[in-house]
Amino acid sequence: MIVLGIETSCDETGVAVVEDHTVRSNVVASQTDLHARFGGVVPEIASRAHLTNLSLITQQALSEAGIRLDDLDGIAVTHGPGLVGALLVGLSAAKAYAFALDVPVIGVNHLEGHVETAFLERPDLQPPVLALIVSGGHTMIAAMPEHSRFEILGQTIDDAAGEAFDKIARFVGLGFPGGPEIDRIARDGDPAAIKFPRALMNEPSYDFSLSGLKTAVIRWIRDREMAGETINVPDLAASFQEAIVDVQVAKTIRAAGERGFERIVIAGGVAANSRLRALMKERGEMQGLDVIVPSVALCTDNGAMIAAAGMRRLMRGESSPLSLTADPNLVLA
Repeated sequence: MIVLGIETSCDETGVAVVEDHTVRSNVVASQTDLHARFGGVVPEIASRAHLTNLSLITQQALSEAGIRLDDLDGIAVTHGPGLVGALLVGLSAAKAYAFALDVPVIGVNHLEGHVETAFLERPDLQPPVLALIVSGGHTMIAAMPEHSRFEILGQTIDDAAGEAFDKIARFVGLGFPGGPEIDRIARDGDPAAIKFPRALMNEPSYDFSLSGLKTAVIRWIRDREMAGETINVPDLAASFQEAIVDVQVAKTIRAAGERGFERIVIAGGVAANSRLRALMKERGEMQGLDVIVPSVALCTDNGAMIAAAGMRRLMRGESSPLSLTADPNLVLA
C-alpha cells in the first residue's frame, strides 16, 4: 500500500510517500526565513507560502519515491489542529488529488501523526505506549492503548513548551524559532546556575504550567539589568531549559509507572531538544523503561508522519468524506 501524506498545519509544507510503513520520500519546505523578522508565524503568510510550495514539493516527493500519482492507494492529510488557512490549503489539494485519482482521502490529527513517527523508525514497536507530545502549540502526556486511539492524561494549562521557548528567546534577543537557539546556547551553560521554579512538579496531576516560569525568567533578567549586572546567556538558557525539561521528564516517567506503561515515546517539534532527549533516555532507562525518540528530522512537522498515520487507518478500512474540513482545535482522542 502506497500513501501520499500532506502536512500544512503551520509553517512547514510537508509531502511524503510511505509504502507499507517504509518512507520512500519525505520533502519539507521550511518557511522559517519568511517569519523570522516577525518573531513568530504569520498565518496569512504561511497560507500563501503553502500555496506556492505544495504543488512543487508534491512532484518532488513523487519523483524521489520513483512513483506516479496513479500508483497511490490513498491521500492522507492533516485536518487539525493548526492554523485554519494553512490547513485548508493542504486539505484542498488532498481532496482534489483523491477525487481525480478515485482513491480515499484520510483526515489525520496532526498530533497522532507525530506519535506515529516512532513506529516508522521502530517497526518492532507495538502499542500500548505512553506519549509525551511537545510542540509549539501543545504539551501533553497521552496514553495510546492501540493505534489511532488516545487518552489525554495531562496537558499544559497555559503555555506550550515551544511557545515558552520562543517567548523567552525573543525576550533575550535570540531570534525565531527560539527552541533550537536556546538548545544550542544552553550547551555552553550550567543548568544549575539559576534555580527557576518547577510549577506543578509535586502535584498529583499530570498537567503542566509554564506561564509562571516564563514570568520568573523575565523578572530575573529585568532585576539583573536594573542592577547593572552582566547576564550570562548560556547559563540563563541552560537553567530555563532545565526547568522545562525536568518537569516534563519527571511527570512522564511517573505517569508510566503509575499507569503501568513499559514504553515511552517522545513526539513533536520540541522532541528535537537535545536535553529533553538525553534526560528522558537517562531517567527512563534507570526505571527500566524503553524510551523511543524519533530522529530529529521526524520530530519537526513532515508529511511522512501524516502518511504513516493515514495508512494505519486506511488498512482498517477507514477513510474520510470529501466534505472533510479543517478543524483548528481538533482534539486528540
